[in-house]
Amino acid sequence: MSIKKIAFLNFLLVAFSFTSCVNDDNFDTPDLNFEEPELGGEVVTIASVKGNLGQSDDGIYSFEETNTFLEGYVISSDEGGNFFEEIVIQDKPENPTSGIVLQVDVNPLFTTYEFGRKIYIKLDGLTVTEANGVVQLGVRDGANISKLQSSLVNEFIYRSTDVAEITPVSVSISDFSEELESIYIQVDDVQFNRRDVLGENRITFAAETADEFDGERLLESCGDSPSAVLSTSTFSDFKSLLLPQGRGTINAVLSRDFYDEFYILAINSPADIHFDSNERCDPIDLACGQSDAQGATILFEDDFESYNLNKPIIENGWTNFIESGSQQWESYRATGTNASQGISAHIDSYQSGDVSSISWLVTPAIDLTSNPGARLRFETSNSFADGSELEVLFSKDWDGTAENIPNATWGIVLDAYITRDTDFFGDWYSSDIVDLSCETGTMYIAFKFTGNRDAEFDGAYELDNVRITAD
Repeated sequence: MSIKKIAFLNFLLVAFSFTSCVNDDNFDTPDLNFEEPELGGEVVTIASVKGNLGQSDDGIYSFEETNTFLEGYVISSDEGGNFFEEIVIQDKPENPTSGIVLQVDVNPLFTTYEFGRKIYIKLDGLTVTEANGVVQLGVRDGANISKLQSSLVNEFIYRSTDVAEITPVSVSISDFSEELESIYIQVDDVQFNRRDVLGENRITFAAETADEFDGERLLESCGDSPSAVLSTSTFSDFKSLLLPQGRGTINAVLSRDFYDEFYILAINSPADIHFDSNERCDPIDLACGQSDAQGATILFEDDFESYNLNKPIIENGWTNFIESGSQQWESYRATGTNASQGISAHIDSYQSGDVSSISWLVTPAIDLTSNPGARLRFETSNSFADGSELEVLFSKDWDGTAENIPNATWGIVLDAYITRDTDFFGDWYSSDIVDLSCETGTMYIAFKFTGNRDAEFDGAYELDNVRITAD
């Protein structure tokens, strides 16, 4: 499920917004003449503040009469409107080990607490808790926290004269973890998904029709890491800019989405994206276009109606292969809001416990040379797909052995529509009639499911009415 934030209107008014807006550009000039503050108390680390959560039965801890001050460096900026009434700090400008979010009822913040500024936060009177998967500081409000009032900011936040150069921590997407939350990181050799940035339907950071509060864009690794999500507020100044098409490095704050389902990257501005290479790492693709009608000769078809329920799909020439994890394609039937069409093929990794889920369902070999005018059609549906993905691939060099599927060359069947997370989960979507006739030789068609590393939250995909025809 992408961020369909039904409860998000209330969220914007209270404590836990990670990305939102700067309303205007008329800012007061901060006092530039100040000295290093005299705190008169003990300076403690972010890690020690977060450690207090273990002392509380209800996951919320208030500081009283400790005479302690939290030290950190600002790594967020609301100048671009992608952060709103919060300051994200980490413990060191280089090689940080811990980060935290302070909720503040002030806008803007960057004019006083700019990127790299060292600050001290008086802890007495504040409360620490975890909200939306991220550890945060604020003022206790029942079982939650609210923002520090603007009238109290100077009493609780002290600026140091030190403005440090922040060196992002270089990590891969597969390294994302709780220890890196609210840390300024650098992810190398990544690009946005080709469907979002290539062709006539190039999209923006967060100004598409389906972007209610955040635009979530798939960020792919050109290495062996899984994909990630860049989250941009629909109130940001750069929401209408087109996503960059190249490949390179991105610097961002690591956080969690509103429902604490998966990791997100939040940038301070588009200047944090350094896509200097035009050489993308997209797979090869098959793009013969689409046809108006199916062919008269059926080369392969399956509506899965003859299958026993909840069994692996292995009949009719299918190859059902688990590359990673424990989940495989099975026959399935569902009723209600998200009803299947009789029996369908089904895959998910929801609550599987698998760190990675990769499952393939591959057709028998299709002889395109002897069957000119080949076409493909199928239907798909999803149930809150979240961070998982379904791809339709083709190969001309797979040897037919299941264990060799990962070693074969697989390209994208570019013209086939696959249901997306933004589609209504109760509907079925046609691939349209996909032309395969610009290829010859023997071809295999594969439906590849990839589960997000947060497999506990991955939803399901269903497949039905697969048909390959020819003239």
